Amino acid sequence: MATIAKVEDLRAYYVVEAVGGVTVSEIKAVDNVSFEVRENEVLGIAGESGCGKSTLMKVMYGLIAPPLTVKGGSVHYFFEGRKVDLIGADRKTLNRIWWKYISYIPQGSMNVLNPTMRVKDQFLDVLRAHIRRLDDEEAEDMILKHIESMGLPREVYTSFPHQLSGGMRQRVVIALATILKPKVILADEPTTALDVVVQRGVLQLLRRVQKELRNTLVVVTHDMGVHAQIADRMVIMYAGKVVEIGPVDKVFEEPLHPYTKYLIQSLPKIGDKTLRKGIPGKPPSLENPPPGCRFYPRCPRVMDVCKVEEPEMVEVEPMHYVACHLVR
Repeated sequence: MATIAKVEDLRAYYVVEAVGGVTVSEIKAVDNVSFEVRENEVLGIAGESGCGKSTLMKVMYGLIAPPLTVKGGSVHYFFEGRKVDLIGADRKTLNRIWWKYISYIPQGSMNVLNPTMRVKDQFLDVLRAHIRRLDDEEAEDMILKHIESMGLPREVYTSFPHQLSGGMRQRVVIALATILKPKVILADEPTTALDVVVQRGVLQLLRRVQKELRNTLVVVTHDMGVHAQIADRMVIMYAGKVVEIGPVDKVFEEPLHPYTKYLIQSLPKIGDKTLRKGIPGKPPSLENPPPGCRFYPRCPRVMDVCKVEEPEMVEVEPMHYVACHLVR
C-alpha cells in the first residue's frame, strides 16, 4: 500500500519552565519518533497513559501551540500527488486541509462540540468553510442523510449536545469528522468514558466508515483489546519512544519487546482464571528520562548495554520492527 503520511525523527516537547526566554525545563513527550501511515489501513497506537500518544496525535493534526513545541523532525502527508509539510504549514494551509483531508477526534466528545450551538449549526460551519455555493436546503439534506447513516435519529439534528447521551455525542463527533470524506482520520481515545456496549457500537461504526470511505484511520488507545478488534498494524509507544511496530496479528502472537509482552499478558482471556500480572514499577519521568533504553528500570531481562545505549529500531521479520537489544 502507498504511504499517505510519514513521521520522521519527530521531537515534540512541553516547555514547563522558561526564564528570560531560555528553556530550563521541558517534558520530552515525543522523542525521536518515526513511522509511516499507509493508505486504506487502520493503524493502532498503544501504550500506557502518559507515554506521548495524545501529543503525537496533536502534532500529526497540526495542533501545535505553547507550551507544546516541535524541537525537530517532520510530519509529511501525501495528498493528490502533493507533499504537505504539516510542521511548517501556516494557518491558511491548515484550515484548507482540516476536515477535508485530515479530521481529528479528540478525547471526550464535549471537547469538540460547542455546548451553546445546536448540532446542525456545527455541521453547517464545517460545510460552509469548505463547500462554496451550498444553499441551506442542500446542506440540511446532506447533513440529515449523513447523520442517519451514522445510526442516529433525525432529532439529533436540532438538539444541543447536552441533550444527547455520551454514545450519541461520540457518534455525532464521528459524523462531523467524516462528512467531507477525509483521507485520514486521527482518533484519540474515541471510546473513553463509554460503557462496554456503547464502546463496541462506536468501534464498529469507526471500522465501517473506514471500509466505506477506504480512507486511513489512526486510533490511539491504551486498551489493547480495542486494537485487537479494529487495527491492521500497531505502533507501541513507551515513555515518548516507539518500541515496536508490526501487523496486529504478529504483535499479539509474537510480541518482540518485553513491554509489548506485558501489555498483552495483562489482557483477560475467556476461560482463563489465572492471575494477571501488571507491569512492575512505574514509567519514568519524561522531564529526565533514563539513559539507554527507557524501559530498562522495569524490564525483567535487562542487560548492561540497556542502561547506556539506546537500542535502534530494526526489522526482525518483514514489516515487524522492534527497538530492543535482546533481538541482537
